[in-house]
Amino acid sequence: MAEKIFRIFFSIVIGGIFATIGYYLEVIPLADILAIPPYGMYLSWTVLGIFGLIIGALTAPFVWHKGLALTEWLEVKITKMPVADIVSGTFGLIVGLIIANLLRNVILSIPLIPWITNTIWIMLTVVLCYLGLRVSVKKREELFGLLNFLPKIKKSGDDLGVNNQNAKILDTSVIIDGRILDLCRSGFIEGSLIVPSFVIDELRHIADSSDNLKRTRGRRGLDILNQLKNSFPVEIVDIPENNGEEVDVRLVKLAQKLKAKILTHDYNLNKVAELQGVKVLNINELANAIKPVVIPGEEMEVMVIKEGKEQGQGVGYLDDGTMIVVEGGKKYIGQQINIVVTSVLQTAAGRLIFGKPKEKQ
Repeated sequence: MAEKIFRIFFSIVIGGIFATIGYYLEVIPLADILAIPPYGMYLSWTVLGIFGLIIGALTAPFVWHKGLALTEWLEVKITKMPVADIVSGTFGLIVGLIIANLLRNVILSIPLIPWITNTIWIMLTVVLCYLGLRVSVKKREELFGLLNFLPKIKKSGDDLGVNNQNAKILDTSVIIDGRILDLCRSGFIEGSLIVPSFVIDELRHIADSSDNLKRTRGRRGLDILNQLKNSFPVEIVDIPENNGEEVDVRLVKLAQKLKAKILTHDYNLNKVAELQGVKVLNINELANAIKPVVIPGEEMEVMVIKEGKEQGQGVGYLDDGTMIVVEGGKKYIGQQINIVVTSVLQTAAGRLIFGKPKEKQ
């Protein structure tokens, strides 16, 4: 229904524009040829108006779909923008419009052809609005402090200007791990994701390490962070240095101030945060929680790939990485066999499944 209304309205507008062109052109030779001089001045309006209606009707579907795509793109971009940028940018845009309007009478008084002065004014308006938008966003802190319109954006505490509703703070380990990206894509993570500047600094420091392994892990973390920021509502929070405190301590303090949760798989950070009363979402605990339940006596098929620590043992793995220790499985290395689960052991490092080859009936 909305599209039909738009098509009708768009066709009428285009027709009106063409009819207006006909009015200014006043193309009447055709009227003289047809010997209808009383209606000659209206003929060009009518012909061009009908032509405009046809053009509008043909192009309306294309304009409608392109307009919807542009609206969705703008919505995504604006949603990712910090509130402080939106407010300051709007203020700068308004200031640009006011200045352009004040200059309008001066420009229109220039002794030139009217359409030239109008064009100059429109171009000047666009330039002033753009400058007002860009400058106000870059100078938002000074602007807010000068106008006393909003409290000055500080770099700590509750005045960070972030959306902390159901917020989750990412630590370095969970970003490098990379599974957070898959969790976000699955839709199980709700609320905004907050990445403090000191976490980014730590990632950058790791990426610049002379150790090849650390350098690879740091670059992977930066790549994951870029993908997160481009696809999901990630807010980068600039936090100044604070007495040389460790990253874990600063993460806990920030979570307390924002009343946010910490996303990590760092065991030590997990325990420190819990002692401080901060809620922690541990990726490893989630991975263990969603693993299939295995009970003694259950049968499963496993590929024995190597020798175990104890004599005669073989080791295999499930698709989720769970280790399976097969008693007497050494002789089956390289083979796919059926086993019977004898016991399941849950450890801090994960879960171990013990079993033995199923006896042939």
